[in-house]
Amino acid sequence: MVEKQIIKLFCEDRNLFTKFYKYVNINYIKINYINIYKLFIIINNYYNKYINNNNINKSELELAYNSNYLLNEMERKEITSLIEDIFAIEITNPEAVIDLLEEHRKRCLSGEIARIALDVEDGKADIEELHKIYDEFDHSQIEADESQEVLMDLNELYDSQIETPGLRWRLKWLNQALGSLRKGDFGFIFARPETGKTTFLASEVTKMVQQTEGEIIWFNNEEQGKKVAIRCFQAMLGLELDPLFNDKEHNQEKFISLGGGRIKIYDFDDSSRASRIDAILKESTPALIIFDQIDKIKGFKADRNDLELKAIYQWAREIAKRYAPVIAVSQASGEAEGKLWLTMDMVDGSKTGKQGEADWILGIGKEQDNTSRLRFLNICKNKLIGDVDTLPELRHGSTQVLIRPEVARYEDI
Repeated sequence: MVEKQIIKLFCEDRNLFTKFYKYVNINYIKINYINIYKLFIIINNYYNKYINNNNINKSELELAYNSNYLLNEMERKEITSLIEDIFAIEITNPEAVIDLLEEHRKRCLSGEIARIALDVEDGKADIEELHKIYDEFDHSQIEADESQEVLMDLNELYDSQIETPGLRWRLKWLNQALGSLRKGDFGFIFARPETGKTTFLASEVTKMVQQTEGEIIWFNNEEQGKKVAIRCFQAMLGLELDPLFNDKEHNQEKFISLGGGRIKIYDFDDSSRASRIDAILKESTPALIIFDQIDKIKGFKADRNDLELKAIYQWAREIAKRYAPVIAVSQASGEAEGKLWLTMDMVDGSKTGKQGEADWILGIGKEQDNTSRLRFLNICKNKLIGDVDTLPELRHGSTQVLIRPEVARYEDI
């Protein structure tokens, strides 16, 4: 069957997998060939986890499968036999298989073009979105993975990872506890609804953009993008709404002079796709990437919701390594309602998968009294190296801070 040949080609060549995997209709395969479907999922998980591996051998594929699924003895023998069959296949005409994959790719993109064209007609999407899909449609070259050897020089490592600061936080406590965000760092904040997650982002992002010449790329699929933009103006300038709009020309100039024009907010809905995000990042110069909310990003396939979420977070980690540090936003589960100090097990939708991919995790709690301005920050995970002024005793610490929603800022107490 052709699916077995595709799996073998994907195992032999990561570049082929990278180009074509998202266009393979594995939901159809799931209905008819469940084990084949699961192998596609395993290959995707493997390449996301082992970013420097350009192929998968038979033993690695079998081990990865057995690690992801609980199998009885009969099922184990069945999957071993299937993998044996796949690697024993002699593909006499690989070009024909690649042509088939290319045909599927073009059909999938054609459907995407039709959908976006309707959104453009209805005023729901910008014409640039259509141009990007056309560019992807015409693109026929497989992009090689960029691997870079790490220089084993202690002076260089200290200079680049500790002494030279990355993006520093507005909150002094976060600088002392987490330290800078640098390329490759991926973490997320989580909280219950109406806690102040977007205000937290606006407060910190408008401080960070002043430290770089790059862009802050903010993928927003939670609150209306224009409302987020207003909060960024408020946070940057420290102004309430009335004084902000009473002198629009002056405030606009000041906002731009401080780097606010390099904050790029992309307003998506629940149809946000990883492929569209990748296309935008390739055409940008990101210094920081925001995903709010990350769990709503589409384009990932798994046979369980927690595995799908894990794949999203693995992809976000890769984005951080390839482009710039990533801050994501997730929800806290119902058990966090009314809790001041949120813990890692209160992350919604996952007990380990999402958490395992992050370098740092910050929970934001609040009192049940909605008039309270106190917020309670708890560092649930911290694998960041920090800066010269980072305090080891605060690495997994907690603190109270003040939220000032009228100017979209968080402040140390």
